[in-house]
Amino acid sequence: MSLFWIVIRRLAEIEERMATSKKVITREEWEKRLNDVKIRKEDMNKLVMNFLVTEGYVEAAEKFQMESGTEPDIDLATISDRMAVKKAVQCGNVEDAIEKVNDLNPEILDTNPQLFFHLQQQRLIELIRNGKIEEALEFAQEELAPRGEENQTFLEELERTVSLLAFEDVSNCPLGELLDISQRIKTASEVNAAILTSQSHEKDPKLPSLLKMLIWAQNQLDEKAAYPRINNLSNATLEDPTV
Repeated sequence: MSLFWIVIRRLAEIEERMATSKKVITREEWEKRLNDVKIRKEDMNKLVMNFLVTEGYVEAAEKFQMESGTEPDIDLATISDRMAVKKAVQCGNVEDAIEKVNDLNPEILDTNPQLFFHLQQQRLIELIRNGKIEEALEFAQEELAPRGEENQTFLEELERTVSLLAFEDVSNCPLGELLDISQRIKTASEVNAAILTSQSHEKDPKLPSLLKMLIWAQNQLDEKAAYPRINNLSNATLEDPTV
């Protein structure tokens, strides 16, 4: 038998021993451990409010504030203005979005050249989408090219966007994803994050990060024990361990 197969066989034996030596934790024991962890309702409410505020669910945040007594860490009136900006970008009304951002806080775009470039890039994409070729070329040369000369990354993004003009059917070209709704959502999310930062608020909700941490922790624990797992995050149902 070759050394290769000897090593493979040994590794398989070690893996089998590790698998059989895993500690098995029953549902009853696991639920007892979970119940021993005390989490204040106030902290859970703050987590929910943080999600509603960051994601812009103003009506839900107002209702949750009345029902739970949880105070948001931001003026709820500003959420509507922020969502109006986000909606404008998602609808392709980039000029309107830029005006709204400047009405909220002119320093947001003045101090964030990357965000401003991406908004201008989105304006260019919308012109191309609407078949305004001459206007698109003029806009690219006057508004975006000077910024590309100062920043290599901007230049590469501009060249990639302008390349759309080389295709008759831009929807089926290799760069067609720039015209996809996901590109608008990406730009809108960037604007949303910048506004939140300017208001001294986290740009991302805490809840998704905690769920990612849960998945990571379960993956780490999988190597050492068999236990009731949460496989469906939407309902958080514990599933019995497989042994």
